[in-house]
Amino acid sequence: MQEEIHIKVLRILEDKPDISQRDLAVELGISLGKANYCLKALLDKGWIKARNFKNSNNKRAYAYLLTPSGIRQKALITARFLQHKLREYEELETEIELLKNELKNSSEHSDKEDDVIGKF
Repeated sequence: MQEEIHIKVLRILEDKPDISQRDLAVELGISLGKANYCLKALLDKGWIKARNFKNSNNKRAYAYLLTPSGIRQKALITARFLQHKLREYEELETEIELLKNELKNSSEHSDKEDDVIGKF
């Protein structure tokens, strides 16, 4: 789960480096505190850096930039996340086929019962 939130944060920051923590929280569907915690974790890992806007009237406004390490980590996490989702997809496909067969066998069985019941 932690990797999933990290990849989401990194994706958003890559597209919108000047996003506010409040807007980031809204986009992620998490609390402002959790967004702040995630950003701090990524800063501590060295995956992002925060810079104040020089020309901003709001001195609390930051631009969050992915570092070279952050870009590498984003690629690694994306690859792992893709592998995980592909496994889930394959498992889901198998389950769907089993359910289809079960339904088909069930309806064939029902038809036979109806034929037998209809003879009485």
